[in-house]
Amino acid sequence: MVMQPSAGAGKPATAQLAEHEAWSVRGVAVLVVGQVALWTGIALLISALTSASGTGGTAALWAVILLVAAGLLLPGLTQVVAGEARVVQLFGRYRGTVRAAGLAFVNPFTRRRKVSVRLRNHETAVAKVNDADGNPIEIAAVVVWQVQDTARALYAVDDFPQFVAFQAETAVRHIASSYPYTSHGSGQLSLRDNAEEITGRLSAEIADRVAPAGVAIIESRLTRLSYAPEIAQAMLRQQQASAVVGARQRIVEGAVSMVQLALQRLKDEGVIELDEERKAAMVSNLLVVLCSEQATQQVVNTGSLYQ
Repeated sequence: MVMQPSAGAGKPATAQLAEHEAWSVRGVAVLVVGQVALWTGIALLISALTSASGTGGTAALWAVILLVAAGLLLPGLTQVVAGEARVVQLFGRYRGTVRAAGLAFVNPFTRRRKVSVRLRNHETAVAKVNDADGNPIEIAAVVVWQVQDTARALYAVDDFPQFVAFQAETAVRHIASSYPYTSHGSGQLSLRDNAEEITGRLSAEIADRVAPAGVAIIESRLTRLSYAPEIAQAMLRQQQASAVVGARQRIVEGAVSMVQLALQRLKDEGVIELDEERKAAMVSNLLVVLCSEQATQQVVNTGSLYQ
């Protein structure tokens, strides 16, 4: 007979673990009762030890009962600070989480482990990675994260802050190697030109990686993005050359438009009739004047148009 595995037979226990509320009651009343029992028991014990009558045994019995009750009540008190949670563990098993701030009473035989649920920042170390074009770049990011499931944070991974740090660095390296540093006008996503989209994808990837630890990613931002020092100068010259070419292109486009406008206005208003050769000379002179980086020298023609 072949035994069929159950639906959850191959899953680890931590994969099915999820945070739930632990049993607890308000601790102020328990504190008052425990203190009354403690001091009453002490008083009865002193009375029993100093009493010479036959009622000392009864007083001692009640003293023991009250002291035992106080010894069970007071250790069950636990203080929960705002921004923290207490994970209740009994004999190694998870029994729930107390999130309500204040003094709470839980099973006195349990262990209460403190977990911070405040927002935390983690800044990755500067990583040297090759981008999608193979250029070495330096990149770093800051990640804002928060524990959402305290049970998974403690029991699903060994050290959840270190787990978040490793996964964040891995995601940063993966994103950096998946996109080029700059698009060079191709229109594709790049690390420098599409910062918002890149950080959004970075946040999503980190969130997927740290989800087993019960951690939520609030935000992530790139704090450093640059070419590696060995190619920084070459890439700077390339960017400067691209900027110069772009500026020249804009200047030429503007100059051509101005020349066309000038010729059209002269033709429409009948100021002067120019043959093709004179038009070419005029166009050449105007382009030289408009596209030159240096101031042009004025020349006054004292003859006719054709001399």
